[in-house]
Amino acid sequence: MNATPREIVLQTLNFENPSRVPRQLWMLPWAEIHHPDSAKRIEEAFPADIIGIQGYYQTPPPRQGDPYKVGRFVDEWGCVFENLQEGIIGEVRRPPIQDWQTDTAKVHIPREWLTIDVDKINRECDTRNLFTMSGACPRPFEQLQFLRGTENLYMDLADPPEAMKRFLKQMHAFYCELLERWTATNVDALMFMDDWGSQQALLVRPALWREMFKPMYRDYIQIAHNAGKKAFMHSDGNILAIYPDLVEIGLDAVNSQLYCMGLEQLEPFAGKITFWGEIDRQNLLPNATTQEIDEAVRNVHKHLWRKGGCIAQCEFGPGAKPDNVYQVFTSWNEVLA
Repeated sequence: MNATPREIVLQTLNFENPSRVPRQLWMLPWAEIHHPDSAKRIEEAFPADIIGIQGYYQTPPPRQGDPYKVGRFVDEWGCVFENLQEGIIGEVRRPPIQDWQTDTAKVHIPREWLTIDVDKINRECDTRNLFTMSGACPRPFEQLQFLRGTENLYMDLADPPEAMKRFLKQMHAFYCELLERWTATNVDALMFMDDWGSQQALLVRPALWREMFKPMYRDYIQIAHNAGKKAFMHSDGNILAIYPDLVEIGLDAVNSQLYCMGLEQLEPFAGKITFWGEIDRQNLLPNATTQEIDEAVRNVHKHLWRKGGCIAQCEFGPGAKPDNVYQVFTSWNEVLA
């Protein structure tokens, strides 16, 4: 009897030698705008094994506009984004926290996210044979950047103000409550994210990351595992310095830019964590030949597959050639054939 997509993902995460590599395409609105026929062709040829489940909020969270449309978008925390390009998220021009002492009280913590409809979520999970992930996605570092501004936040992190520490504690408590709420559902995994890397290294000192943020991520993972669920994390950039920490705190799968770090550098972690993609979207997907894409996939498999531990994931976003995205999944289909 053939394994279901959900079973294939679990076998991969548990290094149980699945019959094929599970897959997930991240389709940005840019791709659907600029390559609608190719986007449809890829999704039909390589259906996803992993999907996110929305919260079906009983009290809709406040937001204005569309994050992928040109113009103004206000997120659930009250951050105002200005977007100049269709299909890509914009930037916050004036962060709402100009002063930690006076402005944090004005921030809207979106407790509406806690009003998920568990019954609707469970019905969606139970009527599919896919691996399902929570619609909640804590992102403390990035949300602080939206609220405070990147430059200001880096200055704050050098000598964190007490008011900032209090707010971060409040934010973390909210995120924990949110993930606890999702553990009452039938999703298979909880997810969180923060982009921690530049092209060359971590954006902050590893010691600072370990002091301020690692304990939060440990809590998120523990919440998932206590409920019998997997924990997934995304982070862009070169995060090689914290890979040992992610393994130590029990993260099941990490989505990171493998080619910023090098497959040989990541190989010591093979068999200890699942590499949730990705094939290089900065150089290979926009510029490579399909043969080079095939070689890239086979190199990832060679260095990082250990009877599991790899998910065929890539992003179809700005600049990516449709044929290269198609080739990513074609090649992953072939590596275990």
